[in-house]
Amino acid sequence: MKHMGIAITGSGSATPGAKLTNQGLSERVETSDEWISTRTGIKNRRVAGEGESLTAIATQAGLKAIEQAGISPTDLDLILLATSTPDDLFGNASQIQAALGAHQAVAFDLTAACSGFLFALVTAAQYIRTGTYQKVLVIGADLLSRWVNWSDRTTCVLFGDGAGAVVMEANREDRLLGFELKSDGTQNHCLQLAYQPKYEEIIPNLSVAQGTYQFITMNGKEVYRFAVQKVPEVIEKALFHAQISSDRVDWLILHQANQRILDAVAKRLNIPPDKVLSNLANYGNTSAASIPLVLDEAVRSGKIKPGDLIAASGFGAGLTWGSAIFRWGR
Repeated sequence: MKHMGIAITGSGSATPGAKLTNQGLSERVETSDEWISTRTGIKNRRVAGEGESLTAIATQAGLKAIEQAGISPTDLDLILLATSTPDDLFGNASQIQAALGAHQAVAFDLTAACSGFLFALVTAAQYIRTGTYQKVLVIGADLLSRWVNWSDRTTCVLFGDGAGAVVMEANREDRLLGFELKSDGTQNHCLQLAYQPKYEEIIPNLSVAQGTYQFITMNGKEVYRFAVQKVPEVIEKALFHAQISSDRVDWLILHQANQRILDAVAKRLNIPPDKVLSNLANYGNTSAASIPLVLDEAVRSGKIKPGDLIAASGFGAGLTWGSAIFRWGR
């Protein structure tokens, strides 16, 4: 079987309208702009208000990516949605398919938390490489405001809502040069959004769990230690697969979790600060949306140009982490 090359031909992003500043958060919990900024680099985050849904912002991001790629929704063969916060626990991708009018596309959800977009990108690549599908829309979207404990100042300052998307197409020249994905379930307890059962007896001696999911819990020190150690390693492995040295990377796009993590990873890889793309000051940690959100802003501002070499890495709950090396555009 002849394997196809891959090009990433369009990007798009969308965020809710409401902005929550550090000052605003300090009215809710005991914190301050200085405390949050110095420890995380975050100044603002967007949060979904009444009437806003994951389906809506994911669809907006998808439409922008489709338009930039110069194709129609009906050209799509597959839609992959990376999310941990669907509007419907059975999945959201089909609703997005309908909203886009992408009648020909298969659509399904994929969950790998903050690594979700990278995992979905690599999954989409396999369908294209084998010739199964030609045009794929990959969306990373999360509304973490739904699952944040807004009285817990250690976590509520970190997270925001957003969506980002890319179009991937079969291409004569292969622009996806290398990747590496990793998981370690023994560290799952470090970052969780766990189900809490509440048992109800339906007949004598038979009870079923009818609880709900709890708020996000996180061991910040352990997650920081994990990211600073594992992310440079996984990027180096992806670069090795691509047969490219780190000094040839034009842009480093990391999951936007904490500016200190971004700085530490770049330093380990000897990548200068001016090559590290960051927008977490404006959006906070948007989970699966963070990488495509940064990518889209940099593409639309003219910072990322066709042919630029990008090293991207996602990391988060699971614990999961991964990296992909690709050139932008056809």
